[in-house]
Amino acid sequence: MPETFLIGLDFGSESVRGVLIDVRTGRQAAYHVHPYRHGIMTETLPGGRPLPTGFALQDAADYLEAAEDILRTIGAGRDVAGIGVDFTASSPLPAMADGRAMSEIAPDEPHAYVKLWKHGAAQPYAEAINRAGGAFLGNFGGKLSGEWMLPKAAQIAAEAPAVWRRTERFIEAGDWLVARLAGHEARSLDFAAYKAQYVAGRGYPNDVVTGLASKLSAPAPVGSPVGQLSDDWRRRTGIRGAAVVAVAVIDSHVTLPAVGAHGPGVLVGALGTSAAYLVLDDVERPMPPGIEGRAYGAALPGLWCYEAGQAAFGDVLAWFVRTFPRSDDPAENFARYNRDAAALAPGQNRLAAIDWWNGNRVPYADKGLRGLIAGFDMSTTAVDIYRALMEGICFGARSIVDLFRIGGVPIERVVLTSGLAKSNPLLLQMMADVLGQTVHVPEIENVTCVGAAIHGAVAAEIVSGFDEATERFGARKFDAYRSDPARARAYQAIYSSYCELSSNAEVRKTLRALA
Repeated sequence: MPETFLIGLDFGSESVRGVLIDVRTGRQAAYHVHPYRHGIMTETLPGGRPLPTGFALQDAADYLEAAEDILRTIGAGRDVAGIGVDFTASSPLPAMADGRAMSEIAPDEPHAYVKLWKHGAAQPYAEAINRAGGAFLGNFGGKLSGEWMLPKAAQIAAEAPAVWRRTERFIEAGDWLVARLAGHEARSLDFAAYKAQYVAGRGYPNDVVTGLASKLSAPAPVGSPVGQLSDDWRRRTGIRGAAVVAVAVIDSHVTLPAVGAHGPGVLVGALGTSAAYLVLDDVERPMPPGIEGRAYGAALPGLWCYEAGQAAFGDVLAWFVRTFPRSDDPAENFARYNRDAAALAPGQNRLAAIDWWNGNRVPYADKGLRGLIAGFDMSTTAVDIYRALMEGICFGARSIVDLFRIGGVPIERVVLTSGLAKSNPLLLQMMADVLGQTVHVPEIENVTCVGAAIHGAVAAEIVSGFDEATERFGARKFDAYRSDPARARAYQAIYSSYCELSSNAEVRKTLRALA
């Protein structure tokens, strides 16, 4: 019997990662990374046109280039049963009905490009939508974030009406990429529910953005097949077999079945440049105050999934070591700062940091907020600051967990995953101490890609559903970081200062004004 494989593609903020998995053994047979040619565009377009403040764009052509390279590199000549795709979100783009990105047609127009999740210029439009209100805000605490689809559509309609009139599809980049691979469009309920406020039976919100309804389409549940890889993509990549393409999934959500979270009571934290926190529940409960959103059956069938996150997580530490380097080698930079920060006891630096370097997602949904470090004196060192930033992002996570629990959502187990969960043991131990409970880290490589491949397996009917897929392809072992009671008590005092600063309306007003 010939070998059969699954492919999982993980489209992040800076690059795409792909993994090839042997269906019979679950072994990861190949892995490949492709960085985006144009990266994140915050200053100029590819042709050199300057961008306004607050823009964070990507070129959809980079996604196609990366997908072709990875699929060819790991899939050429292979019999592939299923292909799963996850994408950072919300990252929508205007496109034509035939699939062409608007940036192909109007390459000098900023509003023709993908608006990446961290695109902050749409926040005023989110605030206007929030002020107008509507029943569609009920599952999102009464507010939208500027990161999501509706505010970004509103921005294009207001600032580039000619582009908006010409746009035939306004679509998440994940849905767009899947449509290009399979040759026809099938949107994901995951993106639609969490990033465009779609509710089964009610559809998308009406009358929020003029003309938007005609540019959307009804979504399909995760694990649904879109179709087989098109003949064109087979020629370009050399892939054989059924190669069933699954509907796209939000990158943080896709990890759930890969880390054993396919039932209630588990909080999964995906720790990357930003962080997302997901709690599954089989009971409908009132929306916890301050939490970003919830939806039924969108992240996984048959379950409620509550979502929250931090707009900056690893980004904060990367900014610091890049801005204040101690070595020309980025990896050595992190190693030195982590080594010296580990020598400090909780509170020894006498600093408290608020983690809003990319704005705040929970509880304020305000991209206009900025970070803060308090407590400097003449003895403060660079390592003191680095440690305070590490503590600050952990305090941000703790504040989210507290909100879940205040809202009555049960959390019996904490699983932390993605890049930083594998690469920074000091941070993981700090998370356990700040949360005051054991955190579990799955022993699995390329967990986000594996999650995407699992969705491909479900779509291709290699497995009966997500439960079986988790057993066959998900993590089997977990490392445990246990909370130290003395450190937990010390962090509680600093966390209290974090809460006092972050909840102070005058502090927030000042930080917003500085931005």
